[in-house]
Amino acid sequence: MKNLVNVLEKCGYQTHCVKTKEEALHLSQSLITKGMSVGLGGSTSVSEIGLLNDLIARDDITLFNQYEKGISMEENKNRRRHGMITDMYVTGTNALTKDGKLVNADGSGNRVAAMIFGPKNVLVIVGKNKIVDTLEDAYKRVMEVAAVKNVERMNQKSIEMGKTPTKTLDNIANKFTHIKADEKDRIILILVDENLGY
Repeated sequence: MKNLVNVLEKCGYQTHCVKTKEEALHLSQSLITKGMSVGLGGSTSVSEIGLLNDLIARDDITLFNQYEKGISMEENKNRRRHGMITDMYVTGTNALTKDGKLVNADGSGNRVAAMIFGPKNVLVIVGKNKIVDTLEDAYKRVMEVAAVKNVERMNQKSIEMGKTPTKTLDNIANKFTHIKADEKDRIILILVDENLGY
């Protein structure tokens, strides 16, 4: 792990390693300080460490939460747009290569767009299952693991809400990116020594 951290820091990432979800939550909380505006990218990893619920419960930050129940699609899009010019954007990643590329596929694209430019900082929660050797391995993981599980998750959510499932690989994974940090320490990685998300 030490070699990976060295590579990531040379790439320009601010990199932290933790053993558990609880440590990841505690560290994340310390990085998101009073008065910050915070945007969200779709991430099971962020939910799994307890950070999504923590952010929703806080009253000392401005959270642009597009997942709030009962809001209109117009308000959802509005919050996603506002999230892209925040102090901190919180998300996960589909894969991280050992030479420092964050690799993702998105449906609407707000998550990958925010990683590239917009928010002052981006906080990325990375479970050990997301770390792969090469760019080829990363894209394979995106299409064979992350995208498939996201289709299943989102269609199940539709069924639970009494709607017809409509998600396919074509509309879940239609915007692809692989990026490296281009502004030192703007992207903050928390590497967690547990499997998280898809």
